[in-house]
This record gives sequence, structure tokens and C-alpha cells, in this order.
Amino acid sequence: QVQLVESGGGLVQPGESLRLSCAASGIIFSAYHMGWYRQAPGKQRELVATCTSDGTTNYVDSVKGRFTISRDNAKNTLYLQMNSLRPEDTAVYYCNANHRLSRRLIYWGQGTQVTVSS
Repeated sequence: QVQLVESGGGLVQPGESLRLSCAASGIIFSAYHMGWYRQAPGKQRELVATCTSDGTTNYVDSVKGRFTISRDNAKNTLYLQMNSLRPEDTAVYYCNANHRLSRRLIYWGQGTQVTVSS
């Protein structure tokens, strides 16, 4: 059974930091491209950052220079370090796993809430 379990969300003030984690089980983690998505109330889910199976990273423009995605294949865990948080970063953040060779093997976590407010 495949599970992606996010953690680390919470309520912070603007300018503060959070580190999200996504613990994966039931998959060969190193064979998956991993990503973080987010969905704010009333908006569509959007891609935040990706980390391919070989470690290449990409970010949406709005988080470049503030967020860092990383992975630890030994721990089957994906991370998202979020610095200088803004109110517009408020959303539910989801972890995504996409097998590097098969578009049919796609998995999602349940999401973790991030709220940035003074």
C-alpha cells in the first residue's frame, strides 16, 4: 500500500519559516519524481516545486529564492524548506510522487495546512 504522509504545516507570521516533510512508503522512492503542490481556498491546485529522481529541481516563480525542495532517498522523504513566508503562501500543501518511467503511477498525500497570517 502506497502512502505519502505530509507533516510540518502550521500557523506562522509573515517572514517566518516552515519545513514540510513527506514520508513515502510502499514505493521505490528513488524511482519517483517528487513534487510539492498547493491549493488555496477557491483556487486551483498549483505546482510549487519539483525534484526529479536524479535530483534536478524546479520552482514556480513566486517561490524562487524563498523555498527549497530536497529529498533524502535513504529516508524515503521529501522536504520543502519555506522561508520568508507571505500571506499568499497560505494553502494546503500536497506531496506528489510520479514514477519516472510510467505516467500511470502517480500518488498524492493527504495534504498539510500552511497558514501565514499576522
